[in-house]
Amino acid sequence: MPLDPQAKALMDQIAAANGPKLHTLEAADARRLTAGMFRVPPERAEKVAKVEDRKIPGPAGEIPIRVYTPEGTGPFPVLVFFHGGGWVICGLDTHDGPCRALTKKAGCVTVSVDYRLAPENKFPAGVEDCFAATKWIAAHAKGLNADANRLAVGGDSAGGNLSAVISQLARDAGGPKIAFQLLIYPATEAELDTYSHKTFTDYFLTKEDIVYFWKHYLRTADDRKDPRVAPALAKSFKGLPPALIITAEFDPLRDEGETYGEKLRAAGVPVTVTRYEGMIHGFFSMYEALDKGKLAIDESAEALRKAFAK
Repeated sequence: MPLDPQAKALMDQIAAANGPKLHTLEAADARRLTAGMFRVPPERAEKVAKVEDRKIPGPAGEIPIRVYTPEGTGPFPVLVFFHGGGWVICGLDTHDGPCRALTKKAGCVTVSVDYRLAPENKFPAGVEDCFAATKWIAAHAKGLNADANRLAVGGDSAGGNLSAVISQLARDAGGPKIAFQLLIYPATEAELDTYSHKTFTDYFLTKEDIVYFWKHYLRTADDRKDPRVAPALAKSFKGLPPALIITAEFDPLRDEGETYGEKLRAAGVPVTVTRYEGMIHGFFSMYEALDKGKLAIDESAEALRKAFAK
Protein backbone atom coordinates (compact mmCIF):
# COMPACT_ATOMS: atom_id res chain seq x y z
CA MET A 1 0.00 0.00 0.00
CA PRO A 2 1.32 3.52 -0.70
CA LEU A 3 2.21 5.94 2.05
CA ASP A 4 -0.96 7.34 3.62
CA PRO A 5 -1.71 10.86 2.26
CA GLN A 6 -1.87 12.31 5.75
CA ALA A 7 1.48 10.75 6.65
CA LYS A 8 3.00 12.05 3.43
CA ALA A 9 1.68 15.55 4.09
CA LEU A 10 3.16 15.47 7.58
CA MET A 11 6.54 14.31 6.30
CA ASP A 12 6.48 16.98 3.58
CA GLN A 13 5.73 19.61 6.20
CA ILE A 14 8.68 18.48 8.33
CA ALA A 15 10.97 18.46 5.28
CA ALA A 16 9.84 21.95 4.26
CA ALA A 17 10.71 23.29 7.71
CA ASN A 18 14.31 22.35 6.92
CA GLY A 19 15.23 22.03 10.58
CA PRO A 20 18.32 20.31 11.92
CA LYS A 21 18.47 16.52 11.74
CA LEU A 22 17.80 14.96 15.11
CA HIS A 23 20.80 12.62 14.91
CA THR A 24 23.17 15.61 14.54
CA LEU A 25 22.13 17.19 17.83
CA GLU A 26 23.26 16.87 21.40
CA ALA A 27 20.62 15.10 23.51
CA ALA A 28 19.44 18.29 25.25
CA ASP A 29 18.97 20.03 21.90
CA ALA A 30 17.18 16.99 20.46
CA ARG A 31 14.75 17.13 23.39
CA ARG A 32 14.03 20.80 22.75
CA LEU A 33 13.54 20.15 19.03
CA THR A 34 10.96 17.42 19.62
CA ALA A 35 9.26 18.85 22.72
CA GLY A 36 6.42 20.42 20.75
CA MET A 37 6.20 17.88 17.97
CA PHE A 38 3.97 15.40 19.79
CA ARG A 39 2.33 17.63 22.37
CA VAL A 40 -1.43 18.07 22.12
CA PRO A 41 -2.56 21.62 23.02
CA PRO A 42 -4.47 21.64 26.34
CA GLU A 43 -7.62 22.98 24.73
CA ARG A 44 -7.76 19.96 22.41
CA ALA A 45 -6.68 17.28 24.87
CA GLU A 46 -9.18 14.79 26.28
CA LYS A 47 -10.64 15.87 29.60
CA VAL A 48 -10.23 13.50 32.55
CA ALA A 49 -11.33 13.82 36.17
CA LYS A 50 -7.91 14.55 37.63
CA VAL A 51 -4.25 14.87 36.63
CA GLU A 52 -1.60 14.88 39.35
CA ASP A 53 2.20 15.08 39.16
CA ARG A 54 3.96 13.14 41.90
CA LYS A 55 7.34 11.67 42.75
CA ILE A 56 7.94 8.14 43.95
CA PRO A 57 11.06 6.41 45.27
CA GLY A 58 13.37 4.85 42.70
CA PRO A 59 16.69 3.05 42.61
CA ALA A 60 18.69 6.26 42.05
CA GLY A 61 16.43 8.89 43.56
CA GLU A 62 12.87 10.02 42.99
CA ILE A 63 11.01 9.12 39.80
CA PRO A 64 8.49 11.71 38.54
CA ILE A 65 5.13 10.26 37.52
CA ARG A 66 1.89 11.76 36.23
CA VAL A 67 -1.34 10.15 37.40
CA TYR A 68 -4.47 10.45 35.23
CA THR A 69 -7.78 9.49 36.83
CA PRO A 70 -10.97 8.97 34.79
CA GLU A 71 -14.47 10.04 35.67
CA GLY A 72 -16.26 7.66 38.04
CA THR A 73 -15.90 6.24 41.51
CA GLY A 74 -13.31 3.46 41.15
CA PRO A 75 -11.28 1.61 42.08
CA PHE A 76 -10.18 1.62 38.46
CA PRO A 77 -7.88 -0.67 36.53
CA VAL A 78 -4.45 0.86 36.00
CA LEU A 79 -2.15 1.28 33.01
CA VAL A 80 1.52 1.94 33.71
CA PHE A 81 2.68 3.91 30.66
CA PHE A 82 6.28 4.27 29.42
CA HIS A 83 6.81 6.97 26.79
CA GLY A 84 8.78 6.52 23.59
CA GLY A 85 11.66 8.61 22.30
CA GLY A 86 14.56 6.22 21.84
CA TRP A 87 15.35 6.27 25.59
CA VAL A 88 16.81 9.73 24.88
CA ILE A 89 14.02 12.24 24.18
CA CYS A 90 10.37 12.86 25.20
CA GLY A 91 8.72 12.71 28.61
CA LEU A 92 5.52 13.33 30.50
CA ASP A 93 4.48 16.37 28.46
CA THR A 94 5.08 14.91 24.99
CA HIS A 95 2.83 11.93 25.78
CA ASP A 96 0.20 13.78 27.78
CA GLY A 97 -2.30 13.58 24.90
CA PRO A 98 -2.23 9.79 24.41
CA CYS A 99 -2.28 9.20 28.18
CA ARG A 100 -5.38 11.36 28.55
CA ALA A 101 -7.06 9.61 25.63
CA LEU A 102 -6.31 6.12 26.97
CA THR A 103 -7.48 7.12 30.46
CA LYS A 104 -10.81 8.36 29.15
CA LYS A 105 -11.46 5.69 26.53
CA ALA A 106 -10.26 2.68 28.56
CA GLY A 107 -11.71 3.91 31.85
CA CYS A 108 -8.46 3.32 33.70
CA VAL A 109 -6.03 5.20 35.87
CA THR A 110 -2.94 5.84 33.74
CA VAL A 111 0.39 6.41 35.42
CA SER A 112 2.99 7.88 33.06
CA VAL A 113 6.55 7.23 34.22
CA ASP A 114 9.33 9.79 33.66
CA TYR A 115 12.21 7.31 33.73
CA ARG A 116 15.83 8.42 33.49
CA LEU A 117 17.03 9.17 29.96
CA ALA A 118 20.25 8.42 28.10
CA PRO A 119 23.00 9.32 27.48
CA GLU A 120 23.16 10.85 30.96
CA ASN A 121 21.71 7.59 32.30
CA LYS A 122 22.52 4.67 30.06
CA PHE A 123 21.01 1.18 30.16
CA PRO A 124 19.87 -0.28 32.53
CA ALA A 125 18.79 2.95 34.28
CA GLY A 126 15.51 3.27 32.38
CA VAL A 127 14.66 -0.39 32.89
CA GLU A 128 15.36 -0.15 36.62
CA ASP A 129 13.18 2.96 36.97
CA CYS A 130 10.30 1.41 35.04
CA PHE A 131 10.36 -1.83 37.03
CA ALA A 132 10.61 0.07 40.32
CA ALA A 133 7.68 2.27 39.30
CA THR A 134 5.58 -0.74 38.28
CA LYS A 135 6.21 -2.42 41.63
CA TRP A 136 5.46 0.79 43.53
CA ILE A 137 2.21 1.35 41.64
CA ALA A 138 1.09 -2.23 42.30
CA ALA A 139 1.90 -1.88 46.01
CA HIS A 140 0.22 1.54 46.33
CA ALA A 141 -2.68 1.05 43.95
CA LYS A 142 -5.29 1.66 46.64
CA GLY A 143 -3.94 5.17 47.21
CA LEU A 144 -4.31 5.83 43.49
CA ASN A 145 -7.94 4.64 43.52
CA ALA A 146 -6.73 1.74 41.39
CA ASP A 147 -6.96 -2.04 41.46
CA ALA A 148 -3.58 -3.83 41.46
CA ASN A 149 -5.28 -7.00 40.21
CA ARG A 150 -6.07 -5.21 36.95
CA LEU A 151 -2.69 -3.75 36.05
CA ALA A 152 -1.34 -3.36 32.52
CA VAL A 153 1.86 -1.94 31.07
CA GLY A 154 2.14 -0.12 27.78
CA GLY A 155 4.13 2.30 25.70
CA ASP A 156 5.28 3.31 22.25
CA SER A 157 8.61 2.57 20.57
CA ALA A 158 11.23 2.64 23.36
CA GLY A 159 8.26 2.57 25.72
CA GLY A 160 7.00 -0.55 23.97
CA ASN A 161 10.44 -2.06 24.46
CA LEU A 162 10.33 -1.21 28.16
CA SER A 163 6.80 -2.64 28.47
CA ALA A 164 7.91 -5.95 26.98
CA VAL A 165 10.99 -6.01 29.22
CA ILE A 166 9.02 -5.20 32.39
CA SER A 167 6.51 -7.93 31.53
CA GLN A 168 9.38 -10.42 31.37
CA LEU A 169 11.01 -9.15 34.57
CA ALA A 170 7.72 -9.29 36.48
CA ARG A 171 7.08 -12.84 35.29
CA ASP A 172 10.56 -13.96 36.31
CA ALA A 173 10.37 -12.20 39.68
CA GLY A 174 6.97 -13.65 40.51
CA GLY A 175 5.24 -10.28 40.39
CA PRO A 176 3.72 -7.86 40.23
CA LYS A 177 1.08 -9.63 38.19
CA ILE A 178 0.56 -7.91 34.85
CA ALA A 179 -2.77 -8.48 33.12
CA PHE A 180 -1.90 -7.07 29.70
CA GLN A 181 0.89 -5.51 27.67
CA LEU A 182 0.24 -2.80 25.08
CA LEU A 183 3.22 -2.70 22.72
CA ILE A 184 3.04 0.12 20.20
CA TYR A 185 5.65 -0.31 17.44
CA PRO A 186 8.08 -1.72 20.03
CA ALA A 187 11.82 -2.10 19.62
CA THR A 188 12.42 -5.76 20.45
CA GLU A 189 15.83 -6.41 18.84
CA ALA A 190 19.02 -4.38 18.51
CA GLU A 191 20.66 -5.73 15.36
CA LEU A 192 18.83 -3.51 12.83
CA ASP A 193 19.00 -6.21 10.16
CA THR A 194 15.36 -6.93 9.32
CA TYR A 195 13.75 -6.25 5.95
CA SER A 196 11.89 -3.22 7.34
CA HIS A 197 15.10 -1.79 8.82
CA LYS A 198 16.84 -2.12 5.47
CA THR A 199 13.90 -0.79 3.43
CA PHE A 200 12.24 2.03 5.39
CA THR A 201 15.32 4.09 6.13
CA ASP A 202 13.87 7.58 5.73
CA TYR A 203 10.22 7.61 6.83
CA PHE A 204 10.16 10.02 9.79
CA LEU A 205 12.32 7.68 11.92
CA THR A 206 15.52 7.42 9.91
CA LYS A 207 18.30 4.88 10.02
CA GLU A 208 20.62 7.57 11.37
CA ASP A 209 18.16 8.37 14.17
CA ILE A 210 17.99 4.73 15.22
CA VAL A 211 21.79 4.39 15.32
CA TYR A 212 21.91 7.64 17.34
CA PHE A 213 19.43 6.35 19.91
CA TRP A 214 21.14 2.99 20.38
CA LYS A 215 24.54 4.68 20.65
CA HIS A 216 23.26 6.90 23.45
CA TYR A 217 21.37 4.14 25.28
CA LEU A 218 23.86 1.28 25.36
CA ARG A 219 27.07 1.04 27.36
CA THR A 220 28.82 -1.55 25.20
CA ALA A 221 28.08 -3.68 22.13
CA ASP A 222 27.48 -6.63 24.44
CA ASP A 223 24.36 -4.90 25.81
CA ARG A 224 22.64 -5.71 22.51
CA LYS A 225 22.50 -9.35 23.59
CA ASP A 226 20.82 -8.61 26.92
CA PRO A 227 17.08 -9.49 26.96
CA ARG A 228 16.50 -6.32 28.99
CA VAL A 229 17.64 -4.46 25.85
CA ALA A 230 16.32 -6.92 23.26
CA PRO A 231 13.31 -8.73 24.75
CA ALA A 232 13.09 -10.93 21.63
CA LEU A 233 16.22 -12.70 22.99
CA ALA A 234 14.46 -13.97 26.13
CA LYS A 235 14.98 -17.67 26.83
CA SER A 236 11.22 -18.21 27.14
CA PHE A 237 8.03 -16.35 26.27
CA LYS A 238 5.71 -18.64 28.19
CA GLY A 239 3.60 -17.14 30.93
CA LEU A 240 3.82 -13.59 29.63
CA PRO A 241 0.74 -11.35 29.70
CA PRO A 242 -1.67 -11.18 26.74
CA ALA A 243 -0.62 -8.49 24.29
CA LEU A 244 -1.72 -6.10 21.61
CA ILE A 245 1.14 -5.22 19.26
CA ILE A 246 0.61 -2.29 16.92
CA THR A 247 2.95 -1.77 13.97
CA ALA A 248 3.16 0.67 11.06
CA GLU A 249 3.76 -0.38 7.45
CA PHE A 250 6.56 2.12 6.71
CA ASP A 251 8.29 1.78 10.09
CA PRO A 252 11.79 0.28 10.36
CA LEU A 253 10.67 -1.36 13.63
CA ARG A 254 7.72 -3.09 11.91
CA ASP A 255 9.22 -6.53 11.39
CA GLU A 256 10.72 -6.95 14.86
CA GLY A 257 7.40 -6.03 16.46
CA GLU A 258 5.52 -8.54 14.34
CA THR A 259 8.15 -11.23 14.92
CA TYR A 260 7.83 -10.66 18.65
CA GLY A 261 4.11 -11.29 18.30
CA GLU A 262 4.88 -14.59 16.58
CA LYS A 263 7.18 -15.59 19.45
CA LEU A 264 4.46 -14.82 21.98
CA ARG A 265 1.85 -16.74 19.99
CA ALA A 266 4.13 -19.76 19.63
CA ALA A 267 4.52 -19.78 23.43
CA GLY A 268 0.76 -19.84 23.92
CA VAL A 269 0.37 -16.18 24.83
CA PRO A 270 -2.83 -14.57 23.51
CA VAL A 271 -1.70 -11.83 21.16
CA THR A 272 -3.19 -9.55 18.53
CA VAL A 273 -0.86 -7.94 16.00
CA THR A 274 -2.31 -5.06 13.98
CA ARG A 275 -0.35 -3.46 11.15
CA TYR A 276 -1.59 0.01 10.18
CA GLU A 277 -1.11 0.22 6.44
CA GLY A 278 0.42 3.39 5.01
CA MET A 279 1.56 4.57 8.43
CA ILE A 280 4.92 5.73 9.75
CA HIS A 281 6.67 5.40 13.09
CA GLY A 282 5.20 7.78 15.65
CA PHE A 283 1.69 7.81 14.21
CA PHE A 284 0.10 6.80 17.51
CA SER A 285 1.45 9.89 19.27
CA MET A 286 0.65 12.11 16.28
CA TYR A 287 -3.04 11.19 16.30
CA GLU A 288 -4.08 14.83 15.96
CA ALA A 289 -2.67 14.89 12.42
CA LEU A 290 -3.22 11.25 11.47
CA ASP A 291 -6.65 9.63 11.51
CA LYS A 292 -5.13 6.17 11.80
CA GLY A 293 -3.46 7.33 15.00
CA LYS A 294 -6.94 7.91 16.42
CA LEU A 295 -7.95 4.42 15.28
CA ALA A 296 -4.90 2.95 17.01
CA ILE A 297 -5.75 4.71 20.26
CA ASP A 298 -9.32 3.42 20.01
CA GLU A 299 -8.08 -0.12 19.35
CA SER A 300 -5.69 0.11 22.29
CA ALA A 301 -8.39 1.37 24.64
CA GLU A 302 -10.79 -1.38 23.59
CA ALA A 303 -8.10 -4.04 24.10
CA LEU A 304 -7.39 -2.65 27.57
CA ARG A 305 -11.07 -2.64 28.45
CA LYS A 306 -11.43 -6.29 27.43
CA ALA A 307 -8.30 -7.31 29.31
CA PHE A 308 -9.38 -5.51 32.46
CA ALA A 309 -12.83 -7.13 32.31
CA LYS A 310 -11.42 -10.67 32.46
